[in-house]
Amino acid sequence: MWRAVLFGTVLAAPAAAEQITAAHFVEPTTRYAHAVLGDAIEYGALRIEVTGLGSVLVRLPKDHVFEDVAPRLWDVDGDGNPEVVVIETDVTQGAALAIYGPEGKITETPHIGRPNRWLAPIGAADLDGDGLIELAYVDRPHLAKTIRVWRFEAGALKPVADLAGFTNHRIGEDNIAGGIRTCNGGPEMIVATGDWTRLSAVSFAEDAFTVQDIGAHDGRGSFATALRCD
Repeated sequence: MWRAVLFGTVLAAPAAAEQITAAHFVEPTTRYAHAVLGDAIEYGALRIEVTGLGSVLVRLPKDHVFEDVAPRLWDVDGDGNPEVVVIETDVTQGAALAIYGPEGKITETPHIGRPNRWLAPIGAADLDGDGLIELAYVDRPHLAKTIRVWRFEAGALKPVADLAGFTNHRIGEDNIAGGIRTCNGGPEMIVATGDWTRLSAVSFAEDAFTVQDIGAHDGRGSFATALRCD
């Protein structure tokens, strides 16, 4: 059983008790020559597995690609069920962070504004304890190196705060470093300093960031250690 969604437009009626259980990129394409992840292959479609519906296929128009390592199943509305969070790129306007559900696209951030400009997700959590989920990414981790925090509220993403000087990806890497941990009672974003010499735990509360140095950067193993709270 499957149904198709063309860029967020539902082509069949939704079923009851929809719950996303998995998601995969499909339809590899070379129509966007950026290769930030180490090769020329991006993806033109997203397949979402949904309880009661089977497979839902989201196919992008020819001027968009999924410029990403894998879809993320993150609960962004706090209902206990995941949505799909992806990097979706407009070939003339660069990357955006997009959220999809069983019926198609829910919302997205603005695209960066020019081609060959990308973002690298950090994670999703209630960073400030207000009961709403925040999503964080590094905007242009090779250039601007800026953490941007957005809040999901009433079906939309609203900008909350920015913090410059951090990164989580280098050009050509096929994975994104870091993430969100909870070690000291609240969520912390684990990122590298902009020069890749140190790791930092960055928390956000009361409209302000707190940055803690947590040691030297020594490859992906140091990120894994930090995320385990070791």
